[in-house]
Amino acid sequence: MTTVRNRVGERRTALGPRVLRRLPSGAESAPYTMFELRPCGPLIGAEIRGVDLRDPVRPEVFTELDRALLEWKVLFFRDQPITSAQHRAFARLWGELEVHPFLAQGEVPEVVRFAKDAATVGVENIWHTDVTWRQEPALGSVLRAVEVPPHGGDTLWADLAAAYDNLPADVQERIEGLSAVHDFAFSFGMTMSPERFTVMREQYPPVEHPVVRTHPATGRKTLFVNEVFTHHIVGLPDHESEALLALLFKQATYPEYQVRFRWEPDSVALWDNRATAHYATNDYHPNMRVMERASILGEQPH
Repeated sequence: MTTVRNRVGERRTALGPRVLRRLPSGAESAPYTMFELRPCGPLIGAEIRGVDLRDPVRPEVFTELDRALLEWKVLFFRDQPITSAQHRAFARLWGELEVHPFLAQGEVPEVVRFAKDAATVGVENIWHTDVTWRQEPALGSVLRAVEVPPHGGDTLWADLAAAYDNLPADVQERIEGLSAVHDFAFSFGMTMSPERFTVMREQYPPVEHPVVRTHPATGRKTLFVNEVFTHHIVGLPDHESEALLALLFKQATYPEYQVRFRWEPDSVALWDNRATAHYATNDYHPNMRVMERASILGEQPH
């Protein structure tokens, strides 16, 4: 791969083929027998057919869904007219659910509701990984389309293991062992009153996470920084931290590492928050877009 540099010799980007490794080294994909799996591309994202989320998911079906999630990072389901309670029950298959302290709840407390139109423009159109300002960020999330615009409003996901794999070797060596500070103050905190911010800051102080995370189930190394919540890299001067983070943030933006999903009413997406970043396109206003999300509690990154 050829690296393009600017006039002072700093990296801009790399040209040429990229390593697209879906599975950990030595792992092989096995067939799925409980449902039909249709890949959306060679690396990330697959559509699941033959599973009705209104019904209890049998253990053998869950086993294959969990394997598919680890392999494809994002799973899509069409035509799933489920209730909020059924939505919650499906997400709970992977663990206990969070109650988000900053987002509006839907019909049940573990399910948050995003209702966006011209008066409440969405601000999720930036690459990010959810709730990394928590000591134990989410394992994953289940997002359901309640109402979608006639055009636009797609969501994209990026494979952060591929983003790490394709970093130059000297950058991989440089970031190994580094930690970064994650904080809600520069996103959710910007709209809070001083009094509420003080209360929330006591509950959710800034936290440190490794810049390179090892996935607890697959062993893959993934980038674990994002432009919304990552404030700085510990131990680096401000200018070095900003330059290095800018390089790392950019890795999610390459289309080879991405999948793009066009929502329809009753579509559902399940993603691994430990291995991906996502981006909600903000191109549908003044039309309405209503989504509901349940997030699964995770573990402290290592």
